[in-house]
Amino acid sequence: MNPTEAQNVVKQKLTKSRYEHTVRVADTAVQLARKYNESIEKTKLAALLHDYAKCDPEEELREQIKHYNLPSELLNYNKELWHGPVGATIAKEKFGIQDEDILRAIYYHTTARAKMTKLEMIVFVADYIEPGRKYPGVEEVRHIVKVDLEKAALKVLANTIMHLVGKGTTIFPDTLFAYNELTKKWEG
Repeated sequence: MNPTEAQNVVKQKLTKSRYEHTVRVADTAVQLARKYNESIEKTKLAALLHDYAKCDPEEELREQIKHYNLPSELLNYNKELWHGPVGATIAKEKFGIQDEDILRAIYYHTTARAKMTKLEMIVFVADYIEPGRKYPGVEEVRHIVKVDLEKAALKVLANTIMHLVGKGTTIFPDTLFAYNELTKKWEG
């Protein structure tokens, strides 16, 4: 599958607003890929497919997690996290994508993880800063990413964790592992 095919597939599957978000994420990710010397084609493909399963009904996502033997612990966390792992699995099973870096970028675009690759960080940050996003802290991340991708990813993680703590909700372990790893890197 190439980026043009991916864009056509997501346009048919997603709602109009989700499709528009996806295109903005892809455009933002491509800009970051150019800046940080990452493959444009891989970046665009991962970004276009990152929300492929986002509009699937909750029960369907639950069944896909079981069907694809994804970690059952996902079901113990907010359903907003489910579409990444399901989408990555569909990208592999249905669309034949074998590149593990692309698949991980889709899988972890919501939670992040320790030891993220550059492509994973690009999609993770692009999803947060695309021009349609208007929440507190986004402008700061947009400025940081002009200088340092890892520091931008760390700020996204910090903002996300603070938001979740403020809501009194659980935080997926991969998010904490990613935050801790990047914090340790920049502490010393």
